Amino acid sequence: MCRCCDADGFGRERRRVSYDHGSLFTADEMRLPLQPHDWRPQLSRRKLLQYGGIMPYSPLNVVYNGKTCILFRARKLAIRYRNHTLVDLTLRVFGPDAIVDTRGSFCSKDKAILNIRFGDVEEIRGLAIRLQMSNTFYESAGQNWFTLDSVHIHYNWTHEATFNATDVYAPSTNSYHCQHVSSLQKYDTLLVPSSVTDNAAHWHITFTDFQIQAFNVHSNKFSSATDCATFFTPAILMGLITSLILLLVLAYALHMVVHLKHIDRYEEHKTTVYFPRSTEAENTDKNNL
Repeated sequence: MCRCCDADGFGRERRRVSYDHGSLFTADEMRLPLQPHDWRPQLSRRKLLQYGGIMPYSPLNVVYNGKTCILFRARKLAIRYRNHTLVDLTLRVFGPDAIVDTRGSFCSKDKAILNIRFGDVEEIRGLAIRLQMSNTFYESAGQNWFTLDSVHIHYNWTHEATFNATDVYAPSTNSYHCQHVSSLQKYDTLLVPSSVTDNAAHWHITFTDFQIQAFNVHSNKFSSATDCATFFTPAILMGLITSLILLLVLAYALHMVVHLKHIDRYEEHKTTVYFPRSTEAENTDKNNL
């Protein structure tokens, strides 16, 4: 790794970091995004599972300094620019005959970058997709967690679209899995344009059946996955509410049945009450006759 400094138009120095694969990043790009001081991973909202889905493609292995440090796979990877045709990049990354260019990828103890270069794709020149991840120790959780910080789309050689990732995290000893990691609202928008004026507002990107692990990779296999699906999904909540309503109706029906049986038992034991008439009342009746 080598470091160098250059000056911008205002005479200020800007540090840049060059890694073994020849990719160049600014120091700002490598800085860990600030989290709120009270932020901590919401482990109780996640499912820990050994993902057993049948994937049509093998994972992409990224080797850095002779060691596999990133595992990545998806059932489908698609992008769209403005109203252009949807571009499916799946076979270019995971196809059996795909030759994937991952120059610029990088791994360290607390940082990881997955850089996938596609070259010219249809009308897009110099297309590349970069995922930046970080590994941080959180005292409140008592362990290290890795997060997907941002997703970058480089196109036409000099243009870039930046998406900030939200709620994409897992313990550093696990992998992360989600059915959809996307910038589309129908998929919960886990990828958000970094700003209103960013070029990302013109792009859509979707990873289907997304799984990644960037730290503690052993034997070239994914560890158990932390899934983005929560225990209480809308469908589960609706099921619980419906069950509660049916339970209340059943309880009310049982109460009414017990109450009716009690009334019947009371009617069976009820006797006719006889009130004896006085002598004066009988004499009055006789006189009337």
